[in-house]
Amino acid sequence: MSSVKSALTIAGTDPSGGAGIQADLKVFQEREVYGMSVITSVVAQNTLGVQDVQHLSIDFIEKQLDAVLKDIPPQGIKTGMIATVDMMKLIASKLANTNIPYVIDPVMVAKSGDSLMEEESRRVIRDVLIPLATVVTPNVPEAEILVDFNIKSQDDAKKAAKVIVEDLGAQSAVVKGGHLQGEAIDVLYDGEEYYYFKDARFDTKHTHGTGCTFSAVITAELAKGKSIKEAVALGKAYITDAIQYSLQLGNGNGPTNHWGYRLKGVPNHEGEI
Repeated sequence: MSSVKSALTIAGTDPSGGAGIQADLKVFQEREVYGMSVITSVVAQNTLGVQDVQHLSIDFIEKQLDAVLKDIPPQGIKTGMIATVDMMKLIASKLANTNIPYVIDPVMVAKSGDSLMEEESRRVIRDVLIPLATVVTPNVPEAEILVDFNIKSQDDAKKAAKVIVEDLGAQSAVVKGGHLQGEAIDVLYDGEEYYYFKDARFDTKHTHGTGCTFSAVITAELAKGKSIKEAVALGKAYITDAIQYSLQLGNGNGPTNHWGYRLKGVPNHEGEI
C-alpha cells in the first residue's frame, strides 16, 4: 500500500455531485489514486444552475492546504474554479517551489456564455498560475479569453495551444474542441509537438462537469507517472465514455457517468489521429 499515489483537487463544491470537488474525487477513485480535496468555495448548485456561492476565508483555505501538503504530499494537483485573486495568489505561493504535476482547468465562462471572472482575476491566472502548470485544459471560450483572439477552427486551436505554452509559460496545453463544429477534436501542444485526440460526438445535454472530469483524469494519470500525452489520451477516452453513458438525472444539464468506461471495459484506446 505504500506505493499508492495520491492526487489533490483545489476547487469549489457541487452538492448535486456532477462537477467540482465531488466529481474530482469520484474520478480519482475510478482511476485508482487516493483522492484529497481543499475546498475554496461552497456552492449551491444543481443541474439547473448555480443558486448561491459562499467563499471560504483565505486563512482557512491556507490551513487546509498546509494540512494536506505537510502530511500527505500528493503526486498530482488540479485546480478548478478559483474565485478570487487572493485565492489564486495563495495557491501559487504553495505550488511555486514544488515539482508536483499541476493541472489547471481554467473555469472562466458559464455554460450560458457569461464570464465568471473580472479582468484582474483573468490576468492573475495568465501571469501567475499558468506558468506553474504542467497542463492547462481550456475549452474554446476559455482559451479565447487566455489568448485574446477568436477560435473558429482546428488551426486556431493549434495557435491558441501554442500561445498558452510559448507565451504564457505552461508546460503544455490541450484546447478542447467540443465547442467547434464537426468532430470533437482536442489539440495538445507540449512545446515540441502537436497531438490530436478525437472520438465520437454525442447529441446530449447531459454534459454537466465534463471539464472537471477530464482534467481530473489527467491529474490522476500524471500522479501515476504517465506522460502528458498518455494522460490526455486517457482523459479523452474516459470523458467520451462518461458522456456516451451519461446519467438521466436532474431537470437540466445532467451529469456525466463517472463509471461509464466500466460499461464496456477499461478504456484502452488512445483516440489519437
